[in-house]
Amino acid sequence: MNPVTSRVFGHLPTGEAVRAWTLSNARGASLEVIEYGGIVTRLLMPDRHGKLADVVLGFASLPPYLDGHPYFGAIAGRVAGRITGAEFSLAGQRYPLARNDPPNHLHGGKIGFDKRLWHAAPLSRADGAASVRLTLHSPDGDEGYPGAIDATVDFTLTARDEFIFETEVRANRVTPANLTHHSYFNLAGEASGSMETQTLQLHADTYAPSDEFMTLLGRRESVAGQGNDFRNARKIGDALPEIFKQHGDVYFINRPADQKHALVPAARAHDAESGRILIVSSTEDCIQFYSGAGLDGSLRGKSGAPYRRYQGFCLECEGYPDGANRPDLGDIMVRPDRPRRETTIYAFSTDSV
Repeated sequence: MNPVTSRVFGHLPTGEAVRAWTLSNARGASLEVIEYGGIVTRLLMPDRHGKLADVVLGFASLPPYLDGHPYFGAIAGRVAGRITGAEFSLAGQRYPLARNDPPNHLHGGKIGFDKRLWHAAPLSRADGAASVRLTLHSPDGDEGYPGAIDATVDFTLTARDEFIFETEVRANRVTPANLTHHSYFNLAGEASGSMETQTLQLHADTYAPSDEFMTLLGRRESVAGQGNDFRNARKIGDALPEIFKQHGDVYFINRPADQKHALVPAARAHDAESGRILIVSSTEDCIQFYSGAGLDGSLRGKSGAPYRRYQGFCLECEGYPDGANRPDLGDIMVRPDRPRRETTIYAFSTDSV
């Protein structure tokens, strides 16, 4: 078995080919990522009986991705999440950005990293795990951001069914950068309907409150006594009526003072029917939980079924999205002498019931 293979997934309107790269392991698990947007289009994981299912939402061909979608499986950037007021200041200069989620700037703008053609190549690892590296150059002024950056994202599937997402951003001047992976997970399978019976635990004592437009309010609040408290595992469906706009929040991952940039637990999800467990660990400061509340049935997924509300949830590990304005809540600036490197691991396993 070749652990890394590629094929043509489709073509852009310019005629450029978009390749899909498939990573496989001996257990039968596999991950497919395409060069357009660094989108994970398929992630096959076994249930407690060894039966494989695709646990991420997405499409079977390129055109639906080009037509527009809610960031299914994509690399979000230059800055993932919402920048308040679609602007920031740096060294006394104001940088206005696209208000593509009024009144804020979302996931890098109108043509963010999710809509770019990345360059991909197989990556050799000492542990022999299947891996591919995606690279992208973003020039000075791209979507209003200062400075040119070079982004590298490594996708790896290990023998233990771990999906590792590693990023590095280098810049020629000080500029914000904050990449994340944006898969919509459904541990029962992408065509199985609502994920509301699945449980979620977040290792976060505090979160970043927002207003009616999802604008971050620039402060931390405790989750204690609030409806968005996931410190103990709870069914997502039970929590939804208590979550602001049934959307989900940015949480600050619990991190001991002596583990400032270490991998620490961020989240755990479980589907009782299939037995699948997803454990997320990250070096990032924050995790955005999104419930899939915006799915309305207008998009049909790779199995032909419409994706309706709450059919997939996101666990986006990232820096504090508005860190360019509030570095006290999370510094996301990249400096020429200090690349930004982050790792998130999505580890899959099953229960023994």
